[in-house]
Amino acid sequence: MKRNVVIGGAWPYANSSLHLGHLVALLPGDFLARYHRKQGDNVVYVSGTDCHGTPITIRAKKENKKPKEISDYYNEEFTKTFNKMNFSYDLYTQTEDEYHKEKVKEMFRTMYDNNYIIEKEEPQPYCPKCNKFLADRELKLTCPNCGNETKGEECDCGYNPTIQDLIEHAYCQECGTKVVEKLNKNLYIALSKLQPMVEKFFEENSGNWRKNSQNETLKYLKQGLIDRAVTRDLEWGIDIPVDGYENKKMYVWIDAVLGYTTATMKYCEEHNLNWEDYWKENNNALIYMVHGKDNIIFHSIILPALLHAMNSNMKMPDKMVSCEYLNINDEKISKSKGNGITILDLADEYDVDSIRYFFLSNGPEKKDGNFSTDEFKAVHNSDLVNKYGNFINRTLKFKGLDKIKVGKIDEEIDKKISKTYENVANDIENLEFRKAIEEIIDLVEYGNKYYDDKKPWVLYKENETEFNNVIYNCANIIANLANLFEPVMPNASNKIKNYLNIDISKWEKIIIDKDIELEDINPLFERLK
Repeated sequence: MKRNVVIGGAWPYANSSLHLGHLVALLPGDFLARYHRKQGDNVVYVSGTDCHGTPITIRAKKENKKPKEISDYYNEEFTKTFNKMNFSYDLYTQTEDEYHKEKVKEMFRTMYDNNYIIEKEEPQPYCPKCNKFLADRELKLTCPNCGNETKGEECDCGYNPTIQDLIEHAYCQECGTKVVEKLNKNLYIALSKLQPMVEKFFEENSGNWRKNSQNETLKYLKQGLIDRAVTRDLEWGIDIPVDGYENKKMYVWIDAVLGYTTATMKYCEEHNLNWEDYWKENNNALIYMVHGKDNIIFHSIILPALLHAMNSNMKMPDKMVSCEYLNINDEKISKSKGNGITILDLADEYDVDSIRYFFLSNGPEKKDGNFSTDEFKAVHNSDLVNKYGNFINRTLKFKGLDKIKVGKIDEEIDKKISKTYENVANDIENLEFRKAIEEIIDLVEYGNKYYDDKKPWVLYKENETEFNNVIYNCANIIANLANLFEPVMPNASNKIKNYLNIDISKWEKIIIDKDIELEDINPLFERLK
């Protein structure tokens, strides 16, 4: 039965270029989307640029620009980056999109009318000179834990300043004035009231999540959920559809996390589909949330809470695809160290398929990962040149071979291919992507061993019929490898598709049933020095 599958890739923030940490977090979304399309499922793969919030307004002020100029610049760069990496989004939008803004305001108002968004007055840091309430990133203070200067948000040492730390010790970043305590009225999402619903959601669904999502979510649930502000004092963002809050904007996290639903709605509206088939309680629907470790609770707690607060039979996410951190040369990626590598820089230097292969086959699924150019080149040369590329080259570029003739498929090869499809599908749907690729590489190695054992270079001279049959069996392995690898390396798979004139759009075994003329066969990968 066809499933209605939503794959939501975390929305990158429009304040800096996308680095390799973003790639390892988001690439699994494209892998899943391509796989489910091959399964014949109805896929809606969505994401977008997160355009609002304090960091963008601060940057705009420093650069004497409007916030929209900053967000537009990075939205364009992000789109270019994802296109370069062959991400197959059905819709990549932005939170500044008018359709998104109007839908989010409708949802906000529904939650407010359902009494899950409530009014509170609480003390907040206030700058008497600038005459405004300050967000965390607009503050500076000496960290009580490590003694270094930090912003009002989490320090590099891991310490999160308390509201008391900020009120007693923080200074305004803009003018340097010491802040004072002042009561501020805001709207809050009543997470404390929603905790029982989120706990029930966790109990029913967390068996389908990555372990880090389970652990991080459970930690917050045990601590007890705290009501969280959904409005703030900003000029840049989405308007609040509640009287008395005309001078405030929606907090960026509620705006972006609801984007998965608004993007699905927009895509469905544009393609004559019913969005409720994807986001309402439905046994035939499947929702993946794809994100990094630092975004877990927004997907496993905040989004389910918001969906519950709408009281409209919204479907909860099924699977949390959360990766661990990526280090660069054994060091944590850090702006202060300047050790981040942008995705575009890497893609300009190396083959995109090779980059995709490396980060899916070595992704930080269960523990922090590491990237170094030496390791990347070693994996490329070993797996893609020596194993996969070599098997294709010595089969399809065999000296004197100009045609693959239909022969008899070896029974053992037939079984091996079928079992590989079964195992890889099982691994993918269990979020074991590294294991899935190991299964495919195992088929590559199996093909190389079959080739070596059969010695076609000898058969070419002594037994033409048997030679043709060996090459035919190797070509069938290659055809299925192209199909299996398409979600990982679409460019290389499409080249093989053209070489062998095969269909790689379906997740099913390919058996070549007609002779194939071989023309202009070129190596898929070049060795890296």
